[in-house]
Amino acid sequence: MTLAGHTAFVTGATGAIAEACAAQLVRDGARVMLMARRAEGLDAVIARLCDAVPGAQVHGFVGDAMDQDAVGEALQAAHALAGRLDSAFATVGGGGFKPLIAHTAQDLRDAFDMNVVSAFHVIAQAAPLMRPGGSIVCLSSGAAQLTFRHLTAYHVAKAALEGLVRMAADELGASGIRVNAIRPGLTRSGATQGLFDGGATPAFLPEYPLGRLGEAHDMAGAVRFLAGPESAWITGQCIAVDGGNLLRRSPDLAPLPFANPHYQET
Repeated sequence: MTLAGHTAFVTGATGAIAEACAAQLVRDGARVMLMARRAEGLDAVIARLCDAVPGAQVHGFVGDAMDQDAVGEALQAAHALAGRLDSAFATVGGGGFKPLIAHTAQDLRDAFDMNVVSAFHVIAQAAPLMRPGGSIVCLSSGAAQLTFRHLTAYHVAKAALEGLVRMAADELGASGIRVNAIRPGLTRSGATQGLFDGGATPAFLPEYPLGRLGEAHDMAGAVRFLAGPESAWITGQCIAVDGGNLLRRSPDLAPLPFANPHYQET
C-alpha cells in the first residue's frame, strides 16, 4: 500500500532519524512538510530528498518546535498543501550526561520541555486538522524503559513522553486518530556521533542481541508502518526498534570520558 495523496509533517527535520523517515514517506508517495530551526540545514535535507526521489513533493518551514505558534503555523502550511493532514512525526528531543546529584530542577524542566512539550504541541495542533485514520508518531527512546546512569533528566522526560502518547491515544481514539511512538536503541546521528567516536560501542554491543548498533534508516520502516493504513488498528503503543536492547540492559557509560561532567574542561 502506497502513500499516494498522503500529507506528512515532520519536526526536527535536520536530524538523521527525521530525514531517514521522511525519505521513506516520500519514496512511498507522500508529500512532506519538514520543520526545522536552521534554514540552511533544512534546505540541504530538502535537496537530498528531491535528488533521491525525482518528483518528490518536499516542503520546508523554518521554525522552532518548542514554539507553540510556530508549530501551529507549520501544521497549517502542511494542511494547506492539499487540504489534508494524514500523519505527523514529532522528533525533537535530547539530553546530556550528568550525574543525578549534579542535576538542577531547571535541567529537568528543560528536558521536559524539549522531549514532552515539543511533542504535545504537535499532537494538540495536528489532531484538529486530521480526518479519521490520521496518525501521530513520537520519537521516544529505550531510555524511557531502561534506567541509564547519568541520563536522569532524559530518562524521566522520555518516560513522561510515553505517558503523553498513551493519554493522547485514549482521548483521540474517538476521533479515529492514532498516536504511537518508536523507541530507538543507540542510533548513529549528529547528536550521538560522540558516543560512537568516544568509545561507547564496545560497552553497548553486548546489550544488543542483534550484534550491532542502530542506523537512522533502521527507524524508517517502523515510522512508515505507523504512519500508514497498515497500522490502522494500532494506537497507544511504544514500539522498540532497538536490536533487542530492551531484552537486556543499558550499559554503564559513567566511566567513559564524555560522561564526565568536566569532560569539556580537560
